Amino acid sequence: MTREREIQKVTLVGCAGNVALMICKLIAGLVGHSSAMIADAVHSLSDFVTDIIVLAFVSVSAKPQDSSHDYGHGKFETIATFFIGLALVAAATGIIVSGVLSLIDWASGASLEAPGPMALWAALLSIVVKEALYQYTAYKGKKLNSQAVIANAWHHRSDALSSIAAAIGIGGAILLGDRWTVLDPIASIVVGLFLVKVAVELLKKSIGELTESSLPQDTEQEIEDIITSFPEISEPHNLRTRRIGNRIAVEAHIRMDGNMPLIDAHNLTSRVEHKLKERFGDDTHITLHMEPIKP
Repeated sequence: MTREREIQKVTLVGCAGNVALMICKLIAGLVGHSSAMIADAVHSLSDFVTDIIVLAFVSVSAKPQDSSHDYGHGKFETIATFFIGLALVAAATGIIVSGVLSLIDWASGASLEAPGPMALWAALLSIVVKEALYQYTAYKGKKLNSQAVIANAWHHRSDALSSIAAAIGIGGAILLGDRWTVLDPIASIVVGLFLVKVAVELLKKSIGELTESSLPQDTEQEIEDIITSFPEISEPHNLRTRRIGNRIAVEAHIRMDGNMPLIDAHNLTSRVEHKLKERFGDDTHITLHMEPIKP
Protein backbone atom coordinates (compact mmCIF):
# COMPACT_ATOMS: atom_id res chain seq x y z
CA MET A 1 0.00 0.00 0.00
CA THR A 2 1.38 3.42 -0.96
CA ARG A 3 2.07 6.16 1.60
CA GLU A 4 -0.84 8.19 0.24
CA ARG A 5 -3.23 5.24 0.62
CA GLU A 6 -1.98 4.57 4.16
CA ILE A 7 -2.64 8.20 5.14
CA GLN A 8 -6.10 8.07 3.58
CA LYS A 9 -6.89 4.86 5.47
CA VAL A 10 -5.79 6.30 8.82
CA THR A 11 -7.72 9.51 8.22
CA LEU A 12 -10.90 7.69 7.16
CA VAL A 13 -10.82 5.62 10.37
CA GLY A 14 -10.62 8.84 12.38
CA CYS A 15 -13.29 10.43 10.22
CA ALA A 16 -15.76 7.62 10.95
CA GLY A 17 -15.05 7.88 14.67
CA ASN A 18 -15.49 11.67 14.64
CA VAL A 19 -18.83 11.51 12.85
CA ALA A 20 -20.17 8.91 15.28
CA LEU A 21 -18.95 10.85 18.33
CA MET A 22 -20.19 14.17 16.99
CA ILE A 23 -23.74 12.81 16.61
CA CYS A 24 -23.58 11.08 20.00
CA LYS A 25 -22.27 14.17 21.81
CA LEU A 26 -24.71 16.55 20.15
CA ILE A 27 -27.71 14.38 21.07
CA ALA A 28 -26.37 13.89 24.61
CA GLY A 29 -25.67 17.62 24.98
CA LEU A 30 -29.14 18.64 23.80
CA VAL A 31 -31.04 15.94 25.70
CA GLY A 32 -28.81 16.26 28.77
CA HIS A 33 -28.83 20.10 28.73
CA SER A 34 -25.03 20.31 28.85
CA SER A 35 -23.17 23.25 27.29
CA ALA A 36 -19.89 21.44 27.94
CA MET A 37 -21.05 18.43 25.94
CA ILE A 38 -22.36 20.62 23.10
CA ALA A 39 -18.94 22.33 23.09
CA ASP A 40 -17.32 18.91 22.90
CA ALA A 41 -19.59 18.06 19.96
CA VAL A 42 -18.35 21.19 18.20
CA HIS A 43 -14.81 19.97 18.87
CA SER A 44 -15.63 16.66 17.19
CA LEU A 45 -17.13 18.59 14.27
CA SER A 46 -13.82 20.46 13.89
CA ASP A 47 -12.06 17.08 13.96
CA PHE A 48 -14.27 15.90 11.09
CA VAL A 49 -13.50 19.07 9.11
CA THR A 50 -9.75 18.58 9.58
CA ASP A 51 -10.05 14.97 8.44
CA ILE A 52 -11.53 16.24 5.17
CA ILE A 53 -8.71 18.80 4.89
CA VAL A 54 -6.07 16.10 5.38
CA LEU A 55 -7.69 13.85 2.75
CA ALA A 56 -7.81 16.70 0.24
CA PHE A 57 -4.30 18.07 0.75
CA VAL A 58 -2.35 14.84 1.26
CA SER A 59 -3.51 13.53 -2.12
CA VAL A 60 -2.05 16.68 -3.69
CA SER A 61 1.19 16.54 -1.66
CA ALA A 62 1.83 12.98 -2.89
CA LYS A 63 2.23 14.18 -6.48
CA PRO A 64 5.82 14.02 -7.78
CA GLN A 65 7.74 17.09 -8.88
CA ASP A 66 6.74 18.65 -12.18
CA SER A 67 7.57 21.69 -14.30
CA SER A 68 5.67 24.01 -11.95
CA HIS A 69 6.92 22.48 -8.67
CA ASP A 70 10.61 21.58 -8.92
CA TYR A 71 10.72 20.51 -5.27
CA GLY A 72 7.52 18.48 -5.40
CA HIS A 73 4.19 19.23 -3.70
CA GLY A 74 5.16 18.33 -0.12
CA LYS A 75 4.25 21.71 1.33
CA PHE A 76 0.59 21.11 0.58
CA GLU A 77 0.76 18.78 3.58
CA THR A 78 2.12 21.68 5.66
CA ILE A 79 -0.74 23.85 4.42
CA ALA A 80 -3.14 21.13 5.63
CA THR A 81 -1.54 21.31 9.09
CA PHE A 82 -1.96 25.11 9.04
CA PHE A 83 -5.66 24.81 8.24
CA ILE A 84 -6.08 22.25 11.03
CA GLY A 85 -4.67 24.86 13.41
CA LEU A 86 -7.08 27.49 12.09
CA ALA A 87 -10.02 25.09 12.50
CA LEU A 88 -8.99 24.55 16.12
CA VAL A 89 -8.82 28.31 16.73
CA ALA A 90 -12.31 28.77 15.28
CA ALA A 91 -13.73 25.92 17.38
CA ALA A 92 -12.00 27.18 20.53
CA THR A 93 -13.29 30.74 20.05
CA GLY A 94 -16.89 29.60 19.72
CA ILE A 95 -16.62 27.33 22.77
CA ILE A 96 -15.05 30.00 24.98
CA VAL A 97 -17.53 32.70 23.96
CA SER A 98 -20.46 30.38 24.65
CA GLY A 99 -19.08 29.43 28.06
CA VAL A 100 -18.41 33.04 29.04
CA LEU A 101 -21.94 34.08 28.05
CA SER A 102 -23.35 31.29 30.26
CA LEU A 103 -21.18 32.48 33.15
CA ILE A 104 -22.43 36.04 32.68
CA ASP A 105 -26.03 34.79 32.78
CA TRP A 106 -25.26 32.81 35.94
CA ALA A 107 -23.58 35.81 37.60
CA SER A 108 -26.64 37.90 36.73
CA GLY A 109 -28.84 35.53 38.71
CA ALA A 110 -30.09 33.25 35.98
CA SER A 111 -30.36 29.57 36.89
CA LEU A 112 -28.46 27.08 34.77
CA GLU A 113 -30.10 23.77 34.02
CA ALA A 114 -28.25 20.81 35.50
CA PRO A 115 -26.85 18.42 32.89
CA GLY A 116 -28.25 14.89 32.73
CA PRO A 117 -26.43 11.56 33.16
CA MET A 118 -26.56 10.96 29.39
CA ALA A 119 -24.10 13.82 28.88
CA LEU A 120 -21.70 12.30 31.41
CA TRP A 121 -21.78 8.88 29.73
CA ALA A 122 -21.17 10.49 26.35
CA ALA A 123 -18.11 12.28 27.76
CA LEU A 124 -16.70 9.05 29.18
CA LEU A 125 -17.28 7.22 25.88
CA SER A 126 -15.53 10.04 24.03
CA ILE A 127 -12.45 9.79 26.28
CA VAL A 128 -12.00 6.10 25.49
CA VAL A 129 -12.66 6.35 21.73
CA LYS A 130 -10.58 9.49 21.12
CA GLU A 131 -7.59 8.26 23.10
CA ALA A 132 -7.66 5.04 21.06
CA LEU A 133 -7.81 7.08 17.85
CA TYR A 134 -4.90 9.22 19.07
CA GLN A 135 -2.69 6.21 19.76
CA TYR A 136 -3.50 4.66 16.37
CA THR A 137 -3.12 7.88 14.36
CA ALA A 138 0.08 9.01 16.12
CA TYR A 139 1.69 5.60 15.53
CA LYS A 140 0.81 5.70 11.85
CA GLY A 141 1.84 9.36 11.51
CA LYS A 142 5.32 8.65 12.86
CA LYS A 143 5.64 5.52 10.75
CA LEU A 144 4.61 7.41 7.60
CA ASN A 145 6.58 10.55 8.59
CA SER A 146 3.51 12.71 7.99
CA GLN A 147 3.24 16.01 9.88
CA ALA A 148 -0.41 16.37 8.86
CA VAL A 149 -1.32 12.93 10.27
CA ILE A 150 0.60 13.63 13.49
CA ALA A 151 -1.19 16.98 13.78
CA ASN A 152 -4.50 15.18 13.29
CA ALA A 153 -3.51 12.69 15.99
CA TRP A 154 -3.07 15.57 18.43
CA HIS A 155 -6.49 16.77 17.39
CA HIS A 156 -7.80 13.39 18.62
CA ARG A 157 -5.80 13.72 21.85
CA SER A 158 -7.07 17.27 22.44
CA ASP A 159 -10.63 15.96 22.04
CA ALA A 160 -9.94 13.20 24.58
CA LEU A 161 -8.55 15.71 27.08
CA SER A 162 -11.39 18.14 26.47
CA SER A 163 -13.82 15.29 27.13
CA ILE A 164 -12.06 14.72 30.47
CA ALA A 165 -12.66 18.39 31.35
CA ALA A 166 -16.27 18.05 30.19
CA ALA A 167 -16.74 14.86 32.25
CA ILE A 168 -15.39 16.58 35.38
CA GLY A 169 -17.62 19.61 34.87
CA ILE A 170 -20.72 17.59 34.03
CA GLY A 171 -20.09 15.08 36.81
CA GLY A 172 -19.55 17.87 39.35
CA ALA A 173 -22.72 19.66 38.25
CA ILE A 174 -24.72 16.41 38.59
CA LEU A 175 -23.28 15.17 41.88
CA LEU A 176 -22.93 18.45 43.78
CA GLY A 177 -26.42 19.79 43.12
CA ASP A 178 -28.02 22.86 41.58
CA ARG A 179 -25.61 25.33 43.21
CA TRP A 180 -22.79 23.84 41.16
CA THR A 181 -24.38 23.72 37.72
CA VAL A 182 -21.96 26.53 36.84
CA LEU A 183 -19.26 23.86 36.60
CA ASP A 184 -20.66 22.83 33.23
CA PRO A 185 -19.94 26.14 31.39
CA ILE A 186 -16.65 26.46 33.28
CA ALA A 187 -15.67 23.06 31.89
CA SER A 188 -16.57 24.22 28.38
CA ILE A 189 -14.23 27.22 28.78
CA VAL A 190 -11.42 24.94 29.95
CA VAL A 191 -12.00 22.83 26.84
CA GLY A 192 -11.75 25.94 24.67
CA LEU A 193 -8.53 27.16 26.32
CA PHE A 194 -6.90 23.78 25.83
CA LEU A 195 -7.84 23.92 22.16
CA VAL A 196 -6.21 27.34 21.85
CA LYS A 197 -2.93 25.95 23.22
CA VAL A 198 -2.90 23.05 20.76
CA ALA A 199 -3.85 25.35 17.87
CA VAL A 200 -1.04 27.81 18.61
CA GLU A 201 1.53 24.99 18.62
CA LEU A 202 0.29 23.64 15.27
CA LEU A 203 0.16 27.09 13.67
CA LYS A 204 3.63 27.99 14.93
CA LYS A 205 5.13 24.83 13.45
CA SER A 206 3.36 25.06 10.08
CA ILE A 207 4.08 28.78 9.67
CA GLY A 208 7.74 28.04 10.42
CA GLU A 209 7.85 25.46 7.63
CA LEU A 210 5.98 27.67 5.17
CA THR A 211 8.40 30.54 5.86
CA GLU A 212 11.44 28.30 5.33
CA SER A 213 12.60 28.05 8.94
CA SER A 214 15.73 25.98 9.49
CA LEU A 215 15.71 22.50 10.98
CA PRO A 216 16.46 22.26 14.73
CA GLN A 217 20.05 22.97 15.73
CA ASP A 218 20.69 19.40 16.88
CA THR A 219 19.54 18.10 13.46
CA GLU A 220 21.86 20.49 11.65
CA GLN A 221 24.73 19.39 13.91
CA GLU A 222 23.97 15.77 13.04
CA ILE A 223 24.13 16.66 9.33
CA GLU A 224 27.54 18.28 9.80
CA ASP A 225 28.77 15.26 11.78
CA ILE A 226 27.74 12.93 8.93
CA ILE A 227 29.55 15.12 6.38
CA THR A 228 32.77 15.32 8.43
CA SER A 229 32.71 11.55 9.08
CA PHE A 230 34.47 11.34 5.70
CA PRO A 231 38.17 12.12 6.31
CA GLU A 232 38.60 13.54 2.80
CA ILE A 233 36.08 16.30 3.56
CA SER A 234 36.54 19.25 5.91
CA GLU A 235 35.01 22.56 6.90
CA PRO A 236 31.32 22.16 5.98
CA HIS A 237 29.89 25.67 5.83
CA ASN A 238 27.00 27.73 4.46
CA LEU A 239 24.68 24.97 5.70
CA ARG A 240 21.06 25.63 4.83
CA THR A 241 18.18 23.35 5.81
CA ARG A 242 14.42 23.37 5.57
CA ARG A 243 11.45 21.04 5.55
CA ILE A 244 9.36 20.30 2.47
CA GLY A 245 6.28 18.46 3.73
CA ASN A 246 7.42 15.05 4.98
CA ARG A 247 11.00 15.39 3.69
CA ILE A 248 13.90 17.76 4.26
CA ALA A 249 16.26 19.75 2.06
CA VAL A 250 19.97 20.16 2.82
CA GLU A 251 22.40 22.51 1.09
CA ALA A 252 26.04 22.88 2.12
CA HIS A 253 29.50 23.84 0.91
CA ILE A 254 32.27 21.30 1.58
CA ARG A 255 36.05 21.43 1.14
CA MET A 256 38.24 18.68 -0.34
CA ASP A 257 41.63 18.27 -2.02
CA GLY A 258 41.72 20.61 -5.00
CA ASN A 259 43.96 18.21 -6.91
CA MET A 260 41.51 15.33 -6.62
CA PRO A 261 40.27 14.06 -10.03
CA LEU A 262 36.74 15.18 -10.84
CA ILE A 263 35.46 11.58 -10.96
CA ASP A 264 36.83 10.92 -7.47
CA ALA A 265 35.30 14.14 -6.12
CA HIS A 266 31.98 13.19 -7.69
CA ASN A 267 32.05 9.70 -6.17
CA LEU A 268 32.97 11.09 -2.76
CA THR A 269 30.09 13.55 -2.86
CA SER A 270 27.72 10.75 -3.90
CA ARG A 271 28.81 8.73 -0.87
CA VAL A 272 28.05 11.68 1.40
CA GLU A 273 24.61 12.07 -0.18
CA HIS A 274 23.92 8.35 0.21
CA LYS A 275 24.79 8.44 3.91
CA LEU A 276 22.59 11.49 4.49
CA LYS A 277 19.69 9.77 2.72
CA GLU A 278 20.21 6.64 4.80
CA ARG A 279 19.63 8.80 7.88
CA PHE A 280 16.92 11.21 6.68
CA GLY A 281 15.15 9.28 3.91
CA ASP A 282 15.56 8.57 0.21
CA ASP A 283 13.47 11.62 -0.71
CA THR A 284 15.86 14.02 1.03
CA HIS A 285 16.85 16.86 -1.28
CA ILE A 286 20.65 17.34 -1.06
CA THR A 287 22.85 19.93 -2.78
CA LEU A 288 26.59 19.88 -2.02
CA HIS A 289 28.92 22.51 -3.45
CA MET A 290 32.56 21.36 -3.65
CA GLU A 291 35.42 23.77 -2.88
CA PRO A 292 39.19 23.18 -2.68
CA ILE A 293 40.84 23.11 0.73
CA LYS A 294 42.41 26.49 1.43
CA PRO A 295 46.25 26.37 1.30
